[in-house]
Amino acid sequence: MTEAYNAEDIKVLKGLAAVRKRPAMYIGSTSTAGLHQLVYEVVDNSVDEALAGFCTEINVFIHQNNSITVIDNGRGIPVETHQAEGKSALEVVMTMLHAGGKFEGKLYKVSGGLHGVGVSCVNALSSWLKATVHRNGETYNQSYQRGVPDGDVKKIGTSKKRGAEISFLPDTEIFTETVFHYDILAQRLRELAYLNAGLKITLKDEREEGRDHEYLFPGGVQSFVKFLNENKTPLYPKPIYINKTEGDVPVEIAIQYNEAYQEILFSFVNNINTVDGGTHLVGFRTALTRTINNYASKSNLLKSKGKTKDVAITGEDVREGLTGVISVKVRDPQFEGQTKHKLGNSEVRGIVESIVNEELSTYFEENPPIARKIVDKCIQSAVARDAARRAKQLARRKSILEGGGLPGKLADCSSKDPAMCEIFLVEGDSAGGSAKSGRDRTFQAILPLKGKILNIEKARLDKVLANEEIQTIVTAIGTGISEEEFKLEELRYSKIIIMTDADVDGSHIRTLLLTFFFRHMPKLVENGNIYIARPPLFRIEKKKGKNRTHKYAFDETEKDRIIKEFGGNAEGDELSIQRYKGLGEMNPDQLAETTMNPEKRSMLQVTLEDVVEADRIFTILMGDDVEPRKKFIEENAANVKNLDI
Repeated sequence: MTEAYNAEDIKVLKGLAAVRKRPAMYIGSTSTAGLHQLVYEVVDNSVDEALAGFCTEINVFIHQNNSITVIDNGRGIPVETHQAEGKSALEVVMTMLHAGGKFEGKLYKVSGGLHGVGVSCVNALSSWLKATVHRNGETYNQSYQRGVPDGDVKKIGTSKKRGAEISFLPDTEIFTETVFHYDILAQRLRELAYLNAGLKITLKDEREEGRDHEYLFPGGVQSFVKFLNENKTPLYPKPIYINKTEGDVPVEIAIQYNEAYQEILFSFVNNINTVDGGTHLVGFRTALTRTINNYASKSNLLKSKGKTKDVAITGEDVREGLTGVISVKVRDPQFEGQTKHKLGNSEVRGIVESIVNEELSTYFEENPPIARKIVDKCIQSAVARDAARRAKQLARRKSILEGGGLPGKLADCSSKDPAMCEIFLVEGDSAGGSAKSGRDRTFQAILPLKGKILNIEKARLDKVLANEEIQTIVTAIGTGISEEEFKLEELRYSKIIIMTDADVDGSHIRTLLLTFFFRHMPKLVENGNIYIARPPLFRIEKKKGKNRTHKYAFDETEKDRIIKEFGGNAEGDELSIQRYKGLGEMNPDQLAETTMNPEKRSMLQVTLEDVVEADRIFTILMGDDVEPRKKFIEENAANVKNLDI
């Protein structure tokens, strides 16, 4: 029988206890993402002051002990007594969920933090927090320990400044990761500065000298698009800019096409990055496709050379080479899910669609040379898409004729459970042979690759799909490749492991594969399915009589440490050092022991912390323009490790 279930079994978590009991419900996780969300919650309050017209500057500091301070010059949090609660409004905001000035829409017409749980959650999940307010010529403060006030709000002096200053240290009892990443914070703060033209945001990392940035972009989203296209070749010099309000929904859009083949499109609602899109993005894409088609048809531009039938431009075609930023402000946004990654307001679709139709049509009529360049780009994409479709059909027919769906050179595993399975993309047949002999056939598959795959950064989808090695990879993985066909649920292996030699060629192959996955299978990167194997560079063996012992080193520093640990040197009779020039030089048992055995291997999981920076780096390294690549090499030459000369 089950235990009795009585009234005393019902527990009520008062104050901020619920946040500490289930922190992931409020900030998403207790690892890196949740840790940085604490900073965003505080910064978003300052940005809301900027949206309301009262804040022009936000300063963020990462201190030596990994505590954070956020300072703004807004109105400052009210400190007067809250009549209903009988305590200072500052204490109410800092210690009570769903307390704030954003619910009735009087003080803040739009806001990113509409749930009203932001700063109080930060307080609850911090070892300590200190709030200082400059307001009405006076300075007040209150400090807290894990959300509990140390005392009442106190007036500590006078001040000519105004605004709020929040300092906090994340609680090690809550978070598994407590070290802030400068690049993650920089990406979000840069984003906010672009989205709020004229707002100055600074970030200073006191843990490393000279690591600070100031973000101030009077051009707003237009500057954002120019930055995204910085290392690409735009079709026209100035982004197309739309800024119009319909009803109470301001819509701001900047778009600029370039000669590349990828779409880079960011959408925001009240400064929140809606990574899964929503109604505003649907409205934009619908209007963009319709407007381009209408102009092309009216201007008689859809005739393809050598064909009697008009070219059909689809949504996929108008997105090729498009760089854009869409920012809308919605008084009462309805997001799908706690993470606010997708907008659900149905009325916003119609508003955005109407504005883009009208404004973009007018722009095309007033700028026919630019309109024609855009249409020509879309037509070229449509022709290539048709060729890509034929390439897919040919690949499927070839696969059927050759007697099956999987590539012949794939050494598959016996397990059919994707969660248990992993595939190694291995450089060369020699290394592939060692990997096949050293693997666990139950869950490890091996796919040898013939040298370097196509540089997809410089190729349209039809060329990509015509490449034999890429066809092999796509077929083995099982998900499909294009946005319309990709299905994550069809993934055959939960881990896709790139295993190449630790030399220049191996690094190049690794970069080519990462570029391919980032551009054509980004969901695999976002989902954490891509890994990089770490084969050792050295095998150090110590001989003493009949006894032998060995260890592996992944770099020169580790090699020197092991030599010292073994009590010898490179010339010693009892010590031998083998330097691996490639995976093919390793015996199967050595490869298995160091690089393939889950219990002993060391792998790097590929994660995506900054989409903008990742796009920039891939464009520099793999694009057509030589000058940015040369500059990148010069700036980063000193950081190269394990250079194989």
